Amino acid sequence: MRNITIDPSEEEGLVAQIREGRDRIYRELSKTIVGQKDVIEQLLICLFSGSHCLITGAPGLAKTLLVRSVAQVFHLEFRRIQFTPDLMPADITGTEILDEVDGRRALQFVPGPVFANVILADEINRTPPKTQAALLEAMQEHQVTAAGKRYGLPEPFFVLATQNPIEMEGTYPLPEAQLDRFMFNVMIDYLPYEDELKVVLDTTSKRPEPIEPLFNGEDVLKFHEMVRRMPIANDVAGYAVRLVDASRPGRPNAPEFVNQWISWGAGLRAAQMLVLGAKARALLQGKSHVSLDDIRALVPPVLRHRILLSYKAEAEGISLENCISRLVAEVR
Repeated sequence: MRNITIDPSEEEGLVAQIREGRDRIYRELSKTIVGQKDVIEQLLICLFSGSHCLITGAPGLAKTLLVRSVAQVFHLEFRRIQFTPDLMPADITGTEILDEVDGRRALQFVPGPVFANVILADEINRTPPKTQAALLEAMQEHQVTAAGKRYGLPEPFFVLATQNPIEMEGTYPLPEAQLDRFMFNVMIDYLPYEDELKVVLDTTSKRPEPIEPLFNGEDVLKFHEMVRRMPIANDVAGYAVRLVDASRPGRPNAPEFVNQWISWGAGLRAAQMLVLGAKARALLQGKSHVSLDDIRALVPPVLRHRILLSYKAEAEGISLENCISRLVAEVR
């Protein structure tokens, strides 16, 4: 990962650029995306904090279009990988081929589609876990290892994955290690009637306006650094840690319903993602510091893919969203 140095004299200008850019981003995305404001906000928080995002929803809800549009706004190189049952790890990371150079045969590494700034892992849960695991090193260390050699990925680097609900036919559950590397699990649902009517009328009567790039890769890397410099009080960060700790059954601070309904709680990375995401949210909204509301707003997308319900909860019809809401209500 590249380290970006920001001169103190640049900070004020960058903060203003982020605050003004938020509204401009929404205006550009509105050319192709109708509604889904919460989904867009959570996706932007992931990008501004340099993290990966998982988008869950039924087919036909514009998940792919949203990711492509965001990549255009930030003027980043975009690659789409369609995950299928027969996809192999080398189809993602790349492979070595025997090539002839200057009259001599030698193995040459041919980079796969993962070598781009924004990777759309489309329908990631339609391929077996072996292929899903090909993204683990790339997502964590921003590099690919092939035949013992390491190849760095371009910066900035994001994996924005879409998945269909696990109840749908032909899906594989994502391994816990894979899920934990995504900052958010964003749920995208059907549009309200008025928004859906607008989509139908717009897409059947005119071509969408082209999206204008607002930033570049260097800007995005500077935004990452500014998010990390956002101040947060120890008490606010402590609230994030207490929330995550309370989600683990058997812990001293775990409420009774957690011991009954949750079989596996969130790990350390959940608290890190809560704090980092809250910093990005505060910066995007023009605040000077992180508040408790910033933490609370991001608890559902951070925890919903890191908590495993018990059989008792499923038997009693308890949903994951119910558990998360109750956790926020009970942890002071």
